[in-house]
Amino acid sequence: MTAEARPADARTAVVTGASSGIGAATARQLSAAGYRVVLTARRTERIEELAASLPHAEAYPLDVTDRAAVDAFAASLDRCDVLVNNAGGAIGADPVATGDPADWRAMYEVNVLGTLNTTQALLPALTASGDGTVVVLSSTAGLATYEGGGGYVAAKHGAHVIAETLRLELCGRPVRVIEIAPGMVRTEEFATTRFRGDSAKAAKVYEGVAAPLEADDVADTIAWAVTRPSHVNIDLLVVRPRAQASNSKVHREL
Repeated sequence: MTAEARPADARTAVVTGASSGIGAATARQLSAAGYRVVLTARRTERIEELAASLPHAEAYPLDVTDRAAVDAFAASLDRCDVLVNNAGGAIGADPVATGDPADWRAMYEVNVLGTLNTTQALLPALTASGDGTVVVLSSTAGLATYEGGGGYVAAKHGAHVIAETLRLELCGRPVRVIEIAPGMVRTEEFATTRFRGDSAKAAKVYEGVAAPLEADDVADTIAWAVTRPSHVNIDLLVVRPRAQASNSKVHREL
């Protein structure tokens, strides 16, 4: 989509990790809300296909852990009104005693430093818009711990703290900071990636749960928060399926 093909005054939303799951669903919903959407992710073919299906959408291949690439991306934009920091994920479910430091490092790089990179790079444009919004997609893992989740929990606590601290630091400036913390969400890739392609283990996560959240449920929450009037800030919104009371208490119909 070229600049000439979109309205000159179209509000622009950048969505990271937009190649699948919550990111792709969020791109669709923000597009439906009238935003020009810029989709970023490492998988070029996925985001190009999605961008082609949406009005006023563009694809930009990007690894959010590559700071130089993120800075180049930010410099390529003519404006940015909304940033949805969605890129992230979990690797493994090992206890702290035996967790692989490489897995912890990878999760920290994308969930924490990836969010830091894109937020820092786009903050000048968000501020210049006069009505900017930063969304941090954290997790209920960023608010409470659970066994076997140490690395992911630590990373999402980091993302939660970024949002909380940034909101304090930007008070008085025209930028909102919204944190959305989903609980159990069934997407096509999250659990499978966590268990390194083991689909049987991935399926066990949702076994017996009548209705876990889907990507569209979370995307709907993000779009709702972003489209509130400018003076309304949704500081933190926790969204879980009805069957999940906490990270460790889930009703299963077995």
